[in-house]
Amino acid sequence: MPIPEDVTGDEIDKDVRQELQSLPKGLAEDVAKNLVMVARLIDEDPEGAYGYSKVALRLASRVAAVREAAGFAAYANQKYSEALAEFRAARRMTGNVDLWPVMADCERGLGRPEKALDMAGAPDVHKLDKAGQVEMRLVAAGARRDMGQLDAAIVTLQSPELASSSVQPWTARLRYAYADALLAADRTGEAREWFAKAVEADRDGSTDASDRLAELDGVEFVDALVEDEDQDESGDEVEDLSEETSDEVEDEVEVDADVEDEDDVEVDADDVEDEADAEDDTKKD
Repeated sequence: MPIPEDVTGDEIDKDVRQELQSLPKGLAEDVAKNLVMVARLIDEDPEGAYGYSKVALRLASRVAAVREAAGFAAYANQKYSEALAEFRAARRMTGNVDLWPVMADCERGLGRPEKALDMAGAPDVHKLDKAGQVEMRLVAAGARRDMGQLDAAIVTLQSPELASSSVQPWTARLRYAYADALLAADRTGEAREWFAKAVEADRDGSTDASDRLAELDGVEFVDALVEDEDQDESGDEVEDLSEETSDEVEDEVEVDADVEDEDDVEVDADDVEDEADAEDDTKKD
């Protein structure tokens, strides 16, 4: 797959660059560039990111960072079985538990929420950092909802991290998930309160909490561009209608003129004929 000229491979994380040092220099550069493309496209163009991840995987399947990148690219394309296999491979290579929550979420994607809950209660969870533990809580709550256990999902999300007033990288998503669970349980008033709190914490727009809040408040957003286009189209229709009306009027005037001329001709012919008859009568007398 083509690599843009502005991609050098130096953009990757230093830890990943260190992993690639086990490869020949030229090969390491090629792999690095493909990993950069995966990171660049995974949000906006998941399919494109997946394509670059497959190239990197073909070049260096024994590098843990490559297996991890391939896992996230597959995950972004909802290829959960493939993603889970790549995450497991990366974990075996490094012994790192950081991928535990996303591996559990893959189990959810495969229709196995019970397995995800088992993973949420595993000893490995205690080895996660705070962000990882919050992520695991989100996955566990999602698994409860998958099983129709709304109240249990709400309780799962109730935690010191949720109650904290400080804003952390995970705060917006945690508050959003809690609000969404409350809304699903028909606790609309509480849901609105927590969507508002999610908006306060969502500094980079990682959720659509503001849209959900507006929806609950009955606010409708009008796309100004679409409105202008509608007005232009309406103006064109009026203009076309005016032109059509003008043409019809002109046609009617022409028809009336023609009819009037024909009537005049007929009247003139009758007058000539009457005058000729009068002259003949005069001669006879």
